[in-house]
Amino acid sequence: MEENNSLVYGLEFQARALASQQAESNDVRFFVATQSLKPNNQLHVVDLNEDSSALRSRIFAHPLGEVWKLNASAHDPRLLASCYSWLKGTQIVMQAALLTLPESLESADGEQEFLAFAQVEKLATEGYGAEIRTTEFHQTDPNMLACVVDGKIVLFNRAEAATRVVAEINAKNVPKFTTGRWSHFHQGNQFIALHDCSVRSYDVRDPNHVVWTIDEAHSQLVRDLDCNPNKQCHIATGGDDGVLKVWDFRNTKEHVFARSDHHHWIWSVRFNTFHDQLLLSSGSDGKVLLTCAGSVSSEAPEAGSVAAGETESGSSGAAGGSGELREHLADGLLQTFDQHEDSVYGVEWSTADPWMFASLSYDGRMIISKVPKQYKYQILL
Repeated sequence: MEENNSLVYGLEFQARALASQQAESNDVRFFVATQSLKPNNQLHVVDLNEDSSALRSRIFAHPLGEVWKLNASAHDPRLLASCYSWLKGTQIVMQAALLTLPESLESADGEQEFLAFAQVEKLATEGYGAEIRTTEFHQTDPNMLACVVDGKIVLFNRAEAATRVVAEINAKNVPKFTTGRWSHFHQGNQFIALHDCSVRSYDVRDPNHVVWTIDEAHSQLVRDLDCNPNKQCHIATGGDDGVLKVWDFRNTKEHVFARSDHHHWIWSVRFNTFHDQLLLSSGSDGKVLLTCAGSVSSEAPEAGSVAAGETESGSSGAAGGSGELREHLADGLLQTFDQHEDSVYGVEWSTADPWMFASLSYDGRMIISKVPKQYKYQILL
């Protein structure tokens, strides 16, 4: 697959739920689920053959309802969590379910249009709230789940025959969370949730304990966050103000990095798992942006290095005669990917190839792209 030749995968229905394969896999695989009002929603498992640059998909029926959020387990390559809505009489109801793919993704008779899940387990979220924002798998404990429901974080354990609720965090004076994510830090005992313009971290061992808070993290609603997997205490956030920010939550008063290159709401932000100076963001402006935040990454340049295109004195040009200076990727916007024609609700890095990522727009178009070679070589060399 050439860097300038993005691959486009089209779905029959509108979609906003995108996830990448997280568990052990050498394959570039993405999961996409549709959001149709009709009772024939689908989940697509899309694999990329890097040698032939061909996409292969297997389509599963998702009759439960229209999918709003999809997450993949970091421990079981066959396990997914779906947050969906369905019409119960005249009322729209939200539900969460664990979906297990069959061991073989091939159709038994070869003519079956849609495949069936090996198992579907609905989570008991009734009584906790109406709006389910996400169901997050724990990073290190394969049996632990967290479900964000209204202003609550409901913890589930899968260790027994049936998944059951083991704890509940009821945030005081918070009517509804926007979303949430397990912290990669502190042995995985904290869950970070977004509320309005603020970010809060809760200790799951003590439901009444708010570990830290970033008040007014954005001037408008915060829509997404991600944890830097390689640098302690660093998270990225994006919101309706169109600003991408990186925070060190040991100092919640001020961000350590910010870019305002989007022209509308930011819906998704993601750190690169291997090279965390690379950040992806997508938004309602129909764009996917690749940003470098090298100065606050785990690969931050040392003294004696210069940004690409600058000499030791800071002027542009070739670093002639300064062979000892190591060139590094400069902070800022690296690339704008504008092949989408609708709001881009999701963007995800591949866990098999650190230079490849997928983005999904509401019109049902998933595009798989690569980091341009010049930036790849500047990082590696």
